This record gives sequence, structure tokens and C-alpha cells, in this order.
Amino acid sequence: MRIDLFLWYTRIFKSRTIASNSCKKGHIKIDGKSVKPSFDVFNGSSFSVKKKQILYNFYIKDLPSSRVGAKIVDLYLKDLTPQSENEKKEILLKTKNNFKFKGKPSKKERRDINEFLNE
Repeated sequence: MRIDLFLWYTRIFKSRTIASNSCKKGHIKIDGKSVKPSFDVFNGSSFSVKKKQILYNFYIKDLPSSRVGAKIVDLYLKDLTPQSENEKKEILLKTKNNFKFKGKPSKKERRDINEFLNE
């Protein structure tokens, strides 16, 4: 089975196009080597996916015949991601919520920014 299809079937990526582009950019590695979207994967293979600054590691238990539901993805994949990467994910989520920009700052926000920069 092609790696881009497998990534889409197991819901690692939302679409096959995104999975394919990720392979082309070198974010998918098997045995430390970047792979093309047409690379064949088999049962027992392991691979890593770099997605949003986090390096996920997976082990393939079985190959699905079509796209699977989110609840049964664990039948096909085993997550081997280290705890440090999971902690990094939590930190990124916390900082993302603290910095919300919604367009042009208001007059008060602009004054606060100017005050902060001038001190």
C-alpha cells in the first residue's frame, strides 16, 4: 500500500493531497530516509511524521482496506511518540491560546503596545 494512502486511511492527515505534499516536502521518514508518496509500506514497518513542529513515531500493525473511523485507528497503528514530543505538543497548544490576534488592534491595544515598546 502507498504511504500517502496509508496516512490518509489512518487519519494522520485530513486528505490524501496533504499526505502526498508532506511526503514530497520530506516530512515522512522511514528508517531515517525521506520517502516519495508512492513508497510501499507493509505490516511491521515503522515511520516518523513531522507535523506542526512535532515528530510523531508510528508502528504499522495492519493495513486497512479503506479509510477507517477515528475510534478504530488503534487497530492499524501503534503510537511510539516519545513523552518529550507530547509535552512539546501541550506547550504549543497553551501558547497558541494565549496569542490570539483578530485583525487590527484597537486604539487601547495600540497604546498598550506603544507603551510596552517605549519602556
